[in-house]
Amino acid sequence: MPDQAFNLTVLISGNGSNLQALIDACASSALPSTRITRVISNKADAYGLTRASNASIPSTVHSLDPYKARFPNAKKPKLSSPEARSEYCKDLAKLALEATPKPDLIVCAGWMLILTPTFLTPVAEAGIKIINLHPALPGEFDGIDAIGRAHKAFLAGEIKRTGVMIHEVIEDVDAGQPVVTQEVEMREGESIEELEARIHEVEHGLIVEGTRRTLLEIGERRKAGGGA
Repeated sequence: MPDQAFNLTVLISGNGSNLQALIDACASSALPSTRITRVISNKADAYGLTRASNASIPSTVHSLDPYKARFPNAKKPKLSSPEARSEYCKDLAKLALEATPKPDLIVCAGWMLILTPTFLTPVAEAGIKIINLHPALPGEFDGIDAIGRAHKAFLAGEIKRTGVMIHEVIEDVDAGQPVVTQEVEMREGESIEELEARIHEVEHGLIVEGTRRTLLEIGERRKAGGGA
């Protein structure tokens, strides 16, 4: 990676084990001259916030709940309305873009909410890339419960492997250009919990590699004078 300084904003929703992988990588030669300058969680009880605090990284909780209350879903009260998601993501973009220093890259590391154009458009206009970790290969098991659906497909004899990818974020869920992928072979007699554990191990390495590759591209564009 070029000897340049890079700032990351990391979006999380839960345990934060992939955030921890990034924290550790920033403290090593895996991601040189790189620091996480902000962690944003959509859940106040996410353990990833403790990981951020332990590493002295500023963090923010940006919950969807107040937006659901302001813009209720008349047809499905337990779910958020399109208006709630739109306003939520607009304010999320402000949080990310108004941070000091401004991020060079936003990494979704176990972020469980769909990002709408009210987030994606202003972030893209600011020249900031967004990448996401998804526990499946491109075009396979997009969306939620990817590991569970892959496990069921294996038991039904439909697949022999699944995988993990880091991809660029676009409006279509889990459909952006892959940055890096890795296959995970399915094993006979393996429980869903065992498969999840193996996939998480792959994720921890791949999120670092995907971040490294994206920052390398950003660095090359800087050198060429093309911005991020």
